[in-house]
Amino acid sequence: MKNKLLYVILLLVISLYNAISADTPLPEPTQRPDASYRLFRTTNIWTFIKLDTRDGRMWQVQYAVQSNNRGSVILNEQPLIDSKNRISGRFTLYPTSNLFNFILLDQVDGRTWQVQWSVEDSLRAVIQIK
Repeated sequence: MKNKLLYVILLLVISLYNAISADTPLPEPTQRPDASYRLFRTTNIWTFIKLDTRDGRMWQVQYAVQSNNRGSVILNEQPLIDSKNRISGRFTLYPTSNLFNFILLDQVDGRTWQVQWSVEDSLRAVIQIK
């Protein structure tokens, strides 16, 4: 009887641990805030956003098991500031509750943009929030 009780308690502890760890998001890797480029995780396990922290340019980067699904596409190729104002760490991304959207912040002057990534070209956008 005592062994059965211990067995049931052990199963409950293992089940609880698995439930908690399944809901716990992966921690973000340590990155230098002043780096010229940073990668930001999206909700899609295959997709990241690469940000040029100096001028706000971004790319959607996708890795894959099969090489034909691997690559990157431009989210915005135009710098958001003049070249004389470029400094590492100026721009950063903040995730939102929407799976496909981030907020891009210019940490020097406070301007913000909505960044929408997608596997479909027509659904990608970078729109200034005024």
